[in-house]
Amino acid sequence: MRFGSFPVTEAEGMVLAHSVRTGAKIFKKGRVLSGEDIEALSYAGVSTVYAAHLGIEDTQEDEAAATIAAALTGPNTRADTAFTGRANLYATAPGILRLNESTINEINALDEAITVATLPNFEVISEGQMLATVKIIPYAAPKQLVEHAASLATGTSPTLELHPFKLKRAALILTSVEGTKQSILGKSETVIRARLGSLGASLFSVQTCRHDEASLIGALQAVPDGVEMILVLGASATGDRRDVVPASIEKSGGVIQHFGMPVDPGNLLLLAELKGRPVIGLPGCARSPKLNGADWVLQRLVAGLTVEPHDIQSMGVGGLLKEIPSRPQPRDSERPSDHLPRVAAIILGGGRSTRMGTVNKLTSDFEGKPMIAHVADAALASKADGIILVTGHEKEDVLKALAGRPMSYAHNPDYADGLSTSIKAGIEAATELDPPVNAAVILLGDMPLITADLIDRLINARDPAEEKLICVPVVGKKRGNPVLWDASFFSDLLNLSGDVGAKALMAQNSDLVCEVPVDGEGPLTDFDTPDALHQYQPD
Repeated sequence: MRFGSFPVTEAEGMVLAHSVRTGAKIFKKGRVLSGEDIEALSYAGVSTVYAAHLGIEDTQEDEAAATIAAALTGPNTRADTAFTGRANLYATAPGILRLNESTINEINALDEAITVATLPNFEVISEGQMLATVKIIPYAAPKQLVEHAASLATGTSPTLELHPFKLKRAALILTSVEGTKQSILGKSETVIRARLGSLGASLFSVQTCRHDEASLIGALQAVPDGVEMILVLGASATGDRRDVVPASIEKSGGVIQHFGMPVDPGNLLLLAELKGRPVIGLPGCARSPKLNGADWVLQRLVAGLTVEPHDIQSMGVGGLLKEIPSRPQPRDSERPSDHLPRVAAIILGGGRSTRMGTVNKLTSDFEGKPMIAHVADAALASKADGIILVTGHEKEDVLKALAGRPMSYAHNPDYADGLSTSIKAGIEAATELDPPVNAAVILLGDMPLITADLIDRLINARDPAEEKLICVPVVGKKRGNPVLWDASFFSDLLNLSGDVGAKALMAQNSDLVCEVPVDGEGPLTDFDTPDALHQYQPD
């Protein structure tokens, strides 16, 4: 093909490269100039035009695009009529797009004149959705290259396939432990049902059982005939191939094919096979409707594709999903506040220190400064955004001990009625912060060994997508303080009563607790008596 500026008298049969206006008439770009066009242009005083002159070795752009698109078209796909050098391919059924990426790369490497652009590999596709577009950049492409591209597209393995969703009936087994809320189980079922519905499948059977091997084995054996796939969502995350869910599958006659995946959220996925049916041990994040690694495996299985360990292991590139501000539906978009969470730190400093005698422990010297000042400094140095001090007993002395550190204050006039009243006062203050907070870390004023790093670790551990909504430090096997509470629990915390913390509330929501292993005794060490204080820092 020759391209350039040509005398208009020699341009008959050429393709016009730039639109030309002559009075009221427009000769549009891409027009094949006829003899009448040449006369009209000459009469209008146009002496030269930019055009493309095709040779016998060239294939016109629409024909070239159509040829390559036809070669790419397979079952459940169709190519639209080529126009201006472009031919689009569409899906004729919902399913999963599967590409031979190396072949597409090879076609695109043939020549800059030929381009093929597709949706991502293994994308979920709806009927009628565009899958790919073939675009010829110039007005023609070398015939030999067009034929080569078509030959590559129709090679030994399909280059572009649309696999319709095939599996229609799934069974769901939900396990529970003591304290698991029925509402959590109900929400999980609703989310899984919607997730399957988006793929044209349904829940044929739903069972709930205890989170132990005997109960789960019984549930697996009770899965009815006609079910094509089994989903297991455990009350406790699977942490090893010998854990409850994989062990129960194996003892039921199943085979564990793969555990874990390089996708976050979704790391703790389990893939197995039981009596010819795929089994997915769902990670805890599957309780959320947001996109996670289990979706990628589920989508392929419902489309009838085999998922091998190497398929899962190759999902790491692009597998960091938790940092995406919005994730595809059927999941609600991630709120900006969840993407960049704002966490308040509530310091409880209103207690009466009755076991300390006449001395207020919070204002007592601890390694050179008041005890409560250590806690305040740790909060101020952390990622917490919004520090709230709850005062009560000897309010003025406590404020003086903090020497004007930058924080807000919430006074609890009912401090004598117990710890719960100070928690409520702090949470009430947290709900009034602007912009709103997503969570609050509740710190005790008599725990001066708490560090900013510990507070940050609790903040980082919170993950609504994986239902990690209550974060507590653990030393060895013992839980300590402070504790981070997601804002979804603020109303529950406001209903506490008596001289107790929120241990009962934590026990009622055990499936939402995230234990954060830490070193050191800081989370377990408070100072209630003069002897405890003296033993730690003797004179």
